[in-house]
Amino acid sequence: MPAILGALKVISVGSAGVVHIGDVAVIAPKATAKTYAGSGSFNTGDFPSSYNVVSATNTNDQDIFDENVTGL
Repeated sequence: MPAILGALKVISVGSAGVVHIGDVAVIAPKATAKTYAGSGSFNTGDFPSSYNVVSATNTNDQDIFDENVTGL
């Protein structure tokens, strides 16, 4: 089924990012990353605002491998 889009705003796409508009069967990016950030860090929009008095992020990770990605 075709996609009907209105306005689309792409700020940036990383080197392993995927931007696809329309029908797709499989999207398989070839990179993984782990990002730690406090509350309100990933707000999006033109005028984001966040009111956090105390924010703490737990970065203790016991896993050795989270996602195994092979291939190019």
